[in-house]
Amino acid sequence: MFIDDLKNTLEKIDSYRDKFLFLFIKPYWPRKITPNHITWVRVLIGVILFVVLFFFGKEDGPLIISLFCVGVLTDLIDGPVARGTNRVTEFGAMLDSTADRILIFPIAIYSLYGPHKWLLLILLLVEILNAVSSMFYKSKEIYLESNIFGKTKMVLLCIVFIVILIVWPKAPPALFIYVLWISIIFSCLSIFSRILELNNKGYIKNRIISKQLNKYEEQSKNI
Repeated sequence: MFIDDLKNTLEKIDSYRDKFLFLFIKPYWPRKITPNHITWVRVLIGVILFVVLFFFGKEDGPLIISLFCVGVLTDLIDGPVARGTNRVTEFGAMLDSTADRILIFPIAIYSLYGPHKWLLLILLLVEILNAVSSMFYKSKEIYLESNIFGKTKMVLLCIVFIVILIVWPKAPPALFIYVLWISIIFSCLSIFSRILELNNKGYIKNRIISKQLNKYEEQSKNI
């Protein structure tokens, strides 16, 4: 089905990123710098952005853009560093998704609250649902790792918010607002993927929901 084809295509593209970065990471990456060190930098940047924007009211474009871009860079490399140096851990996966939200939320709230309140509200609600699904996932002692839909959502958000910061305080082109709506769709697909896996492991107890999920998977296999 379309969702499975999309998933396979995105995973293939993501594998190219890993293969390219592995050329530098595997032979040259300093082993004293762990993937979690990189992710903690993103957490720190997110906190700094929150304080600078909401407590000091600073709108210094170059400063905000530079901090955010460094945060985006850490998101680009922490996963490949973990895989390239064989340091993939469940805590690292949880920290990674948390750090993403800490980085994105200050910029999202600051830039969307006025002109796009409904978009902001839906974006935040879906992210909260995503976080809740992750916690439930973890409570069942299932290994937690970002799926490709969540990764794609983060890429789209980063691109849009970099553009918003560059043109601020002017309104960004309408195309980038549409991309934010598309990112919400990817967030929903991320949640749906976790629900499917929970159903496969027998954690969905509602018979009607479980039956529909099984039917969906059977249809996917037959196409």
